[in-house]
Amino acid sequence: MTEGDQYTLSPAYGAQVKKDGLEKDKDKWTLVLVRELRHSPEKVWQALTETAQLREWAPFVVDGNLDRVGKTVKLTWVGNPTPIDTTVTQSDAPRVLEFGDIQWELEALGSGTRLTLWHKIDRRFITWGAAGWHIGIEVLDRLLSGTPTGRIVGADPIKSESWKRLVGEYAKQFGVEPPGRKPDAPNCY
Repeated sequence: MTEGDQYTLSPAYGAQVKKDGLEKDKDKWTLVLVRELRHSPEKVWQALTETAQLREWAPFVVDGNLDRVGKTVKLTWVGNPTPIDTTVTQSDAPRVLEFGDIQWELEALGSGTRLTLWHKIDRRFITWGAAGWHIGIEVLDRLLSGTPTGRIVGADPIKSESWKRLVGEYAKQFGVEPPGRKPDAPNCY
C-alpha cells in the first residue's frame, strides 16, 4: 500500500479493547473488531478457513484449511518466518471459528454477515493490530466483492499515511499511545 492507494481506507471504527487479561496473559489485551459485510456467512466462512483465500487477504499463511476442530496447521505470520503449530479449537460452520489467539463469529445480517473478531494481542501493539485487521478486513471485503486489491500486510502498510492515520485514530479511541516502531510480537498484524 502506498500513497497512491487504489482505494481510500475508511476511518477507524467498530473496535474496542478488553484490558482484563488473565494473570497468565496479563500482557495481552483482546481486540474486538466488528464489521458488516455484504456477503453471506457461507462465503465469508470460506474466506476465513480456506488456505487459498487466506493467502489473498490474511496477515498469515497456513499449510491447511482451518475447517475442523482438532486440526493442527502450521501458521506463519507475515514478517515472522517461524511457523507456529496452531490447533482449531472451535469450528461451527458458518458461525464460529477459533484457533490460537483468534476467534471469529459470523452472524447472518439480511443477505450479509456481521463479522466479529476477537484477537488477543500484546497490549503494546494493540493499535497496530487494530489498524492491521481494519485493512485486512477491507481487503477481504473487496476480494469477496470481486474487486481484489491484493494482500496488504507486513511492512507494506506501515509506509503509508493511511496506516499512520488508522493507528492514531485507534490509539485515541483506546486511550493509549501508539507504538513508535515496527512490532516484533509474532501475533501482531
